[in-house]
Amino acid sequence: MTDYPIAAVRDRFPRVAITHEWLTVPGGSEQVVMAMLDVFPQAELFTSVYDPEPWPPQITGRPVHASFLNRIPGAARNYPKLLPLMNAAFRSFDLRGFDLVLSSNHACAKNVRTPALHVCYCHTPMRYAWDPAFLEGEELGRAGRLAARALLPWLRRRDRAAAAGPDLFLANSSEVKARIRRFYGRDSRVLHPPVAVEPLLGTPRTDGGYYLFLSRIVPYKRADLAVQACARLGRDLKLAGEGRALERVRAQAGPGAEFLGHVPAAELPALIAGARALLFPGEEDFGIVPVEAQAAGVPVIAYGRGGARDTVVDGVTGVLFEPQTVDALAAAIERFEQIAWSEEGIRDNARHFSRARFVDGLARAVLDA
Repeated sequence: MTDYPIAAVRDRFPRVAITHEWLTVPGGSEQVVMAMLDVFPQAELFTSVYDPEPWPPQITGRPVHASFLNRIPGAARNYPKLLPLMNAAFRSFDLRGFDLVLSSNHACAKNVRTPALHVCYCHTPMRYAWDPAFLEGEELGRAGRLAARALLPWLRRRDRAAAAGPDLFLANSSEVKARIRRFYGRDSRVLHPPVAVEPLLGTPRTDGGYYLFLSRIVPYKRADLAVQACARLGRDLKLAGEGRALERVRAQAGPGAEFLGHVPAAELPALIAGARALLFPGEEDFGIVPVEAQAAGVPVIAYGRGGARDTVVDGVTGVLFEPQTVDALAAAIERFEQIAWSEEGIRDNARHFSRARFVDGLARAVLDA
């Protein structure tokens, strides 16, 4: 890799707009935006709702244009409830005068109107619309479920119509590429998101004998499978994270489960590197945590759907299991314990998902477009 494509794409597109769903709480999709800014440091940001408090100067030191939704009291906390208005929010932006629009999209950021070249980095087609299982386990109540069911056809029509806008789709995994084809009828190019693997590659590996679950504890992450499988097998399990399903999961846990709550970022490398294996029983569009674990030399036991099929090499860097049940996860743990693992081979796989590779790949994709 060289700096050539980055220099060339900056020269070709002097005025760049980056659209992103909302800038409220830092997460995986926001790391994609930060890496986009590595390629286009001159870019302006457009988003539905913006809270400047948690962001570094790389965000706050540039023009950030928030939509009319930002004027609603409490919008920075309650932005998911504004989903029916998101399409109008993004279509309200005036993007005339820009040479390139990059959308970081999992809902409506791609819905902008622009005469410029438009490249959409798709984290996934809108899961609220296309994946009814996404809401399983959520405590919506009868009225909430009826409202969600009534809203579904409208969301799908809007999402499919807006998908005609971008000139190029970049998918964050092979699974998302298949969804873009299935739901939008569009082809796409896979570009895995950036993962900060470098600090973990240098973290010494120490097997502390415990399995690790590291994620928000919300229904679709399936921490319930992790605690039940480890309880059945009598294995120690550490769970790092908080979320609305915490008490439900705690009630299903065995005596070997330890709930750590929020773990400061500075303590995460040692926690990850000390795990016997990472348990990843949910289905993600990509999933950053399995890559981070492999960067620390830690194998991953993952549900064999979604992004894990791109990041975990079965029998080499971890174990993939199906179906998504306690029985299958317990059997995968037992299989894992019979394999001799190569720490260096596991770390090597993580190097394929570095930030530098993403930056180079994005520049080349835009030039190709």
